Amino acid sequence: MEYVVAAVILLVVLVAGAVGLMVPRMRRRELPPTDTAPTTTLERPPATVEEQPVDQAPPLVVPPVADEELPPLVVVEPEKPALEQPEPTAGRLVRLRARLSRSQNVFGRGLLSVLSRDHLDEDAWEEIEDSLITADVGVEATQVIVERLRERVRVLGTRTVAEVRAQLAEELTSALEPDLDRSLRTAPHDGRPAVLLVVGVNGAGKTTTCGKIGRVLIADGRTVLFGAADTFRAAAADQLATWGERVGAETVRGPEAGDPASVAFDAVKRGIDLGIDTVLVDTAGRLQNKVGLMDELGKVKRVVEKHGPVDETLLILDATTGQNGLEQARVFTEVVDVTGVVLTKLDGTAKGGIVIAVQRKLGIPVKLVGLGEGPDDLAPFEPAAFVEALLGTDA
Repeated sequence: MEYVVAAVILLVVLVAGAVGLMVPRMRRRELPPTDTAPTTTLERPPATVEEQPVDQAPPLVVPPVADEELPPLVVVEPEKPALEQPEPTAGRLVRLRARLSRSQNVFGRGLLSVLSRDHLDEDAWEEIEDSLITADVGVEATQVIVERLRERVRVLGTRTVAEVRAQLAEELTSALEPDLDRSLRTAPHDGRPAVLLVVGVNGAGKTTTCGKIGRVLIADGRTVLFGAADTFRAAAADQLATWGERVGAETVRGPEAGDPASVAFDAVKRGIDLGIDTVLVDTAGRLQNKVGLMDELGKVKRVVEKHGPVDETLLILDATTGQNGLEQARVFTEVVDVTGVVLTKLDGTAKGGIVIAVQRKLGIPVKLVGLGEGPDDLAPFEPAAFVEALLGTDA
């Protein structure tokens, strides 16, 4: 009996000990994790003013502020770039003479070295002919110039280099037909602006030259508006707009790959509405042997003429293209009746004799010449100054 009682007491003690061990463990599980324990749960953000109990956070009240106590509103407008002032065109060709004289390696010095000989025999005259032909004067024009120069030397008995140089300068100037009208018709008339259509082949520097022509006109006191009718190249319209922004001229443009004739028409209409002096329409470059593109150019001109006649159609020619430029001029003349030539890239090693060839073959005057990459490196063409720059002063 005593053993039974002892066993019961031992069992009770064991059960009580087991319960005592389990209770602390259960309580520890209910406790929140300590600060050092990692957690992956998101904490709830603090309650807003509206969510908090009224007795804890009263609503925020902002007192009204009188208008006179508010600081004045300051609107900061972006600074507009300062407008550039193009150089005056009077005497510009003379100022650019140093750049033009670089061409005399081809056109001038070779001739003067031959003409400075004590005796001009047949071989010497053949060298002179070769020099002129190499300079893209053209075979027919070269024969006329050399024949006239030979006759003058024979009749006048010229001996000094200075005299021969002066006679050569006179013959070359005469071949450039100084009496041709080289003025640009840029004055508004009949209640509308003068319209200048700029045409040319790809790569002749047409859009850049169009921008430079605008600067020439602004330098001479004209107001100008550009029409970006080259819709095949978005970069062309952007480039023309940049030229306009520099001098405060507006640019009318259309959607990419849109109708060029429509853009040209809108540009002239805009010029009429604003009372602009001159509208310059830049057309897309095209090869002269592409019939479809040339027909499109004719359409541009016809649509523009619904406002009135086109005053000038300027053909942009690259002086380095040589006699190929002559063929370009011929085809463009047949399509849009070119009234003047702008000869670009005459600096460096350009062959300036193409000026003579174009005028002799087509009767189209060269009105402007480009002598560099600067924005004002485009000058009105002056035959005498042109020849003097080509021949140089070192005889």
